[in-house]
Amino acid sequence: MSFRCTLSDEHVIERPVLLVPPADTHKYARGSAMAFSGPALRTGASRLTAQAALAVGAGLVTLVGEYEALKEHAAHVTAIMLREADADLTVVDDRVRAAAIGPGAGISSETRETVMHLLTKGLPLVLDADAITSFADNPAELFEQIHDQVVLTPHEGEFARLFPAIDLADRLTAARLAADVSGAVVLLKGPETVVAAPDGRLAINRHASPWLATAGSGDVLAGLICGVLAQGNTAFEAACIAAWLHGDIGVRGGPGLTADRMADLIPLVLAGCLGDGNAHDTRPRP
Repeated sequence: MSFRCTLSDEHVIERPVLLVPPADTHKYARGSAMAFSGPALRTGASRLTAQAALAVGAGLVTLVGEYEALKEHAAHVTAIMLREADADLTVVDDRVRAAAIGPGAGISSETRETVMHLLTKGLPLVLDADAITSFADNPAELFEQIHDQVVLTPHEGEFARLFPAIDLADRLTAARLAADVSGAVVLLKGPETVVAAPDGRLAINRHASPWLATAGSGDVLAGLICGVLAQGNTAFEAACIAAWLHGDIGVRGGPGLTADRMADLIPLVLAGCLGDGNAHDTRPRP
């Protein structure tokens, strides 16, 4: 485990502690993660996800997709591996510790099929954006296959499509009910992000910034969760840790923050989580 997550008595997520890897570690020991790409001309979102997973500490990250999409990725990434998808997902071998799908994937039967196939493999999984909305017509199909190491990351619109019977007026209750109904950890995005587990655990992240309200920000959050999952944290822990780290990116980035700059801020965020964090925290104090 590379992070330790703590909650206050009020279930508020506190700054996680980053644990230094042992001297004899290697890339597979730090965790292998996968992000599933969208089609050609829609690759940016999944690339943000992969870049965040790598920056947050996964030892190896692979983008999986169609050949034409991978050619686009190849023009932008160097440290991230590229693998062509196949119908049986043989690319997902037993070294893969976590995967993320949804950003830029497209709302389609193909996305549904890939999600269902990934669920049969039982590995920790982040379902975001199009991977959620692709099941809007039949949420029960998804819920029947979900296990407790799946993280759903809806904003309120996606939440309403997947859980139409749950009232969002009380966000804490809504997230808890959704986790119970789906069997997944549910991270409900918003100014105060709520994380709920199917066993009843609940957490709230208040460490955030309105500068995070920019296109692609959620794709970065999906990558943070995936990267933390790949390092051995449980789904609930990973969602809590990633919510705080994502919020800290917003605090540090400030005005003018865009999603394609967020990965560059992750090393500063992580440095602030080492030890007591004070020696590495360069933010101005009131």
